[in-house]
Amino acid sequence: MTPTSVHPVVREITERIAERSSATRREYLERVRAAKRTEPARANMACSNLAHGFAAISGTDRESVKGLVRPGVAIVSAYNDMLSAHKPYAEFPDWIKEAARHEGGVAQFAGGVPAMCDGITQGRDGMELSMFSRDVIAMATGVALSHEMFDSALLLGICDKIVPGLLIGGLTFGHLPITLVPAGPMPSGLPNGEKSRIRQLFAEGKATREELLEAESASYHSPGTCTFYGTANSNQLVVEMMGLHLPGSTFVPPGTPLRRALTEEAGRNAVRAAKSEEAPSIGEIIDERAIVNGVVALLATGGSTNHTMHLPAVASAAGIQLTWDDFSDLSSVVPLLGSVYPNGSADINHFTAAGGVQTLVSELLEAGLVHPDVRTVAGDGLERYRQQPFLEDGELVWREGPARSLDTSVLRGVSEPFDTEGGLRVLEGNLGRSVMKVSAVKQQHRSVTAQARIFDDQEQFKAAFQADELNRDVVVVVRNQGPQANGMPELHGLSPGLGVLQDRGYQVALVTDGRMSGASGKIPSAIQVTPEASAGGRLARLRDGDVLRVDGEQGTLEALVPDDELAAREPAAPAALHQFGTGRELFATFRQAVGRADQGASVFPTPEQQTQAQQQSRDEISA
Repeated sequence: MTPTSVHPVVREITERIAERSSATRREYLERVRAAKRTEPARANMACSNLAHGFAAISGTDRESVKGLVRPGVAIVSAYNDMLSAHKPYAEFPDWIKEAARHEGGVAQFAGGVPAMCDGITQGRDGMELSMFSRDVIAMATGVALSHEMFDSALLLGICDKIVPGLLIGGLTFGHLPITLVPAGPMPSGLPNGEKSRIRQLFAEGKATREELLEAESASYHSPGTCTFYGTANSNQLVVEMMGLHLPGSTFVPPGTPLRRALTEEAGRNAVRAAKSEEAPSIGEIIDERAIVNGVVALLATGGSTNHTMHLPAVASAAGIQLTWDDFSDLSSVVPLLGSVYPNGSADINHFTAAGGVQTLVSELLEAGLVHPDVRTVAGDGLERYRQQPFLEDGELVWREGPARSLDTSVLRGVSEPFDTEGGLRVLEGNLGRSVMKVSAVKQQHRSVTAQARIFDDQEQFKAAFQADELNRDVVVVVRNQGPQANGMPELHGLSPGLGVLQDRGYQVALVTDGRMSGASGKIPSAIQVTPEASAGGRLARLRDGDVLRVDGEQGTLEALVPDDELAAREPAAPAALHQFGTGRELFATFRQAVGRADQGASVFPTPEQQTQAQQQSRDEISA
């Protein structure tokens, strides 16, 4: 049974977020409610505007749009046929259109958004565009919805920056009922531990390129999302926990009858929501409780550190102010219930087989660690997400999912967690603030004190590693990798070499103002250091040989250098700051405008900044 009360710490953190956000959330909801309509949005259009909206449509859909009676559903998709996670979306629009038609609505493909793959761009110039692609996706989503032809929307996206971008864009049209539509993971391939082993052998020169490519292609081998628990699968789980997927739809594989049935039901549900005055809009669903539920799910499963930037940015789009302190304080009471690579050897398909989202929801609800009284695309209450979808005689039905884990090596209950605290930790000290994914790091490796070796990019580190210059206890510092410097690329090229050093028996840690994301591995990594080096952060004042302490247990990140000495040093010049790689010049303005990592690393203003700008404008007018 679900408890009548929420855990006191979870409740207190939710209340302080609500209090902190009261003014900005109120302003947001006022805009949302003012934009809500009871008749189809296009009914208020001039004839010329409306004619453009159905000029390309034929058949019954044309008459539906022209007739101003049937509701319109926007489809916004991140489809492309190069990326495995997004290739299944090719068929979805036709399924959705047919389902909407039968439900008494009309669906139109409103627009596409870019979808870049960090796996492809790792270590390449394109990775410098990755983080900013989230805000481009948000703007592209806004462009797709800006025609005001629609009464609800379906957003199709999976990976890294794509889902957060769709959410940010969707929340700016927060008066619309919006559902996110997943596509599901690929089948399990080469075990992740074996893939990691071969990567390390290649880094040592003990495996050939051909052997490495064979291992990689056995891991990433078919349409569907990559099966490790990186940002893509973290996105999917968090979104379902926030009530924006149909219950149990997140990890159903592509190419199955159940996947198609769930996609068609998403289309029908979007029409029903558009017709109903009671159906909540996305701006009403994503409140402080839903945001906290998403953070708790992330912590309980050891999810991607990228969400310490994405969730504050998403919350900000809904007028909610979420901070790293909220993550840290929730982590102190949320136990680690999942063990999925890189936190363990299992993949996301094993997690689903062990009970998956349904079991996780049951455990968190019964422990009072999530808010049950939320609104969702499936109706009121998180209880609905205990349910699992099935096909019975071709009909889609939901039944109660497993309340307890079917495999405790992958998924556990609150009474027997893998760890008593969540998978993420906020570190702070005289070098600034950072985050660490402690769930992927063995306890004996979580605290490292050693001399620093400073690098300005991954290639410098690789050269030093191959020259055997790092065979010692070492804290590797890779600076000038923040959003203002070079767009904050992921730095997974560091992982094989660092892993080799740790396996040789050395105490090794990483400190960087860049990202390691959901695939952060076994090395204690203080990432996303803020302030970043190129924006006045103290990383710019470090020197080779400085002793650093990186302590994931105590939550500290510090240079054991007297403060006056550190402050007196001249900051090192950010050598790579003005070197342009492929496409990088397109994002020069983004680098100048981007905010700090702990505020979402976004080019969009925070709610506080929006309020300040509005007040300044009012003051200027009154003056």
